[in-house]
Amino acid sequence: MSILEYFDLVISDYTLRTITFGTAALGAICGMLGSFAVLRKQSLLGDAISHAALPGIAIAFLITQTKDNNMLLFGALISGVIATYWIRGIVTRTHLKTDAALGIILSVFFGFGMLLLTYIQKQPNANQAGLDKYLFGQAATLVTKDVKMLLYVLGISLFILLLFWKELKVMLFDAEYTQTLGFNVKFLDLLITFCIVLAIVLGLQTVGVVLMSAMLLAPAAAARQWTDKLWVMLFLAAIFGIVAGVFGTAISATGDNLSTGPVIVLLAVGIVIFSFVFSPTRGLLMRHFRFKKNKKSFQQTKILLDLYRKNKSEEGEGIPLQVSNFPVRTMKELQDKGLVHIEDNAWQLTTDGITQAKNINL
Repeated sequence: MSILEYFDLVISDYTLRTITFGTAALGAICGMLGSFAVLRKQSLLGDAISHAALPGIAIAFLITQTKDNNMLLFGALISGVIATYWIRGIVTRTHLKTDAALGIILSVFFGFGMLLLTYIQKQPNANQAGLDKYLFGQAATLVTKDVKMLLYVLGISLFILLLFWKELKVMLFDAEYTQTLGFNVKFLDLLITFCIVLAIVLGLQTVGVVLMSAMLLAPAAAARQWTDKLWVMLFLAAIFGIVAGVFGTAISATGDNLSTGPVIVLLAVGIVIFSFVFSPTRGLLMRHFRFKKNKKSFQQTKILLDLYRKNKSEEGEGIPLQVSNFPVRTMKELQDKGLVHIEDNAWQLTTDGITQAKNINL
């Protein structure tokens, strides 16, 4: 099946339609909320929370002894919220920085989660658990109610962003100034963090604990390369997330036993690499072109000044061709601009060249 055939079947096939809409909604949520994590320099937050959700999933299964997806995700949400609270506690009550706190919580919770999974595997009903899908994700398990839940969270996230847009925007760049304006910075911080935790928990079923961090950060990192405006960044991040989700699902469905979650993440990373190279403002390619352009401009300016000073000190004799070490290509460009010419076997400034050199020399 080709990708075009896949998109033809999306409308009529329930499974493909459900997975496609689910991954698209997840991509939009992760793109928007991940932008706040990137701008707040909390890139490890997604990794920490996604790994911290694992023991919550395991404990929920041990308590209920069922594979009810809602209960498992609720356990993951509780575990993620607790991990977030502990991260804040470590940062505020110790001398450790945020990255150290995130690393500690990630390691402790994930290690505890793996210990619980090992314990579950030794139980009589271990073959019915199927909890390993939350490690790497299994998008094929998405059903209509899961998609509806993702759409609800997407709508709630949009509502919160619109309602507190000005406050969140100011808080991102200057939290202290936001507090002096009378806004409750702690409430805003907790609100956006809870939304991020919720998005991570809902994404576990699709891309898994291990890859959820990339899904949260990749669209936002790509969008950051294209703009300096917050609303544009959020919009682009949502679009990139949707593209990664939809086309990742399509490639997975048309490939031979390709896992959906990893394909989505790889496609998102591909968008990041493309953005790093080709974005018009921060792209590596454009930086290279700007560097070469600036280097050429500097070289031409230096030559004009050298000729101007020589012309001034030696009554217009110029610089003889046989002793000049000027690059041939640069001199040709200056000739084409009408700034220099050859006279009496020497490089001389034209009238326009003298005028421009005077302005530079001021």
